[in-house]
Amino acid sequence: MQITKVRKAVIPAAGFGTRLFPATKVVKKELFPIIDQDGRAKPVILAIVEEAITAGITEVGIVVQPEDQEVFIDLFNNPPKPELFAKLSPDNQEYSHYLQELGSKVTILTQSEQLGYGHAVFCAKDWVQNEPFLLMLGDHVYKSNTEKSCARQILDMYEQVNHSVIGLTTMSAQIIHKAGCVAGVWQEFNSLLSLTKIYEKPTVDYARQNLLVEGIAADEFLCIFGLYLLTPQIFDCLAAHIEQNFRERGEFQLTSCLEELRQLEKMTGYIVKGKCFDTGMPDAYLQTMIDFRNKDIGIINDI
Repeated sequence: MQITKVRKAVIPAAGFGTRLFPATKVVKKELFPIIDQDGRAKPVILAIVEEAITAGITEVGIVVQPEDQEVFIDLFNNPPKPELFAKLSPDNQEYSHYLQELGSKVTILTQSEQLGYGHAVFCAKDWVQNEPFLLMLGDHVYKSNTEKSCARQILDMYEQVNHSVIGLTTMSAQIIHKAGCVAGVWQEFNSLLSLTKIYEKPTVDYARQNLLVEGIAADEFLCIFGLYLLTPQIFDCLAAHIEQNFRERGEFQLTSCLEELRQLEKMTGYIVKGKCFDTGMPDAYLQTMIDFRNKDIGIINDI
């Protein structure tokens, strides 16, 4: 069967950032600064876009609120004013040119109403069209512990299985109420899993009864890492929820649609060899500022 090359990545960035209030009154959480391994200060969204492009993605769609379009366009498409550009170091002047080149691969999409993560993904439907796409979180950055980036690992796995792939990591029972969790049967132990269930923010009791995976330590579970390779059929599931006004916790969610897609098509879980950093919560953001630059960090995922 012919495999459709994955060209596009979608990054929802239209949330308010309630957990980082009041800073998010003036700065979008996706624009909060981090320091990379080269010592360069950059907004979170830029690190995510670079992760996608270096993995082989050629087009990135960022979903934002309409009133935030200008600031994202300014980041990726507008160079500094000449008098400010002249004050940059030669290295930063070169990086400014690179940033404009990167911007040519970025499309700013809009979510007119903030109706949930699933709705934000659905807002990219017309741009994605009938193609598989990489879905990345707008407030997570990723660091691989192999030569392949986290995003490249997911793309490679899709090319191997030719259906939707969800990146996974292990989490302790104490924090699974914050994450989407899965169950399944190993195709390759501690690497590939044929998914049999996807469930959002389970209680510990529910997880113990329904989400145990053979070989995983007691009171640890497989949870969503924050990288997805999805077929365009996910938009049909999202459209049905929106048309039926099926909301969870007041919003249109993605995870229940992933479960529906899993029932319609095969879906593989892949244990990502790397770490994801959640920059959307104060303590995790603070730790990201320390760990993301560290080249020798251990692989223990934050949530």
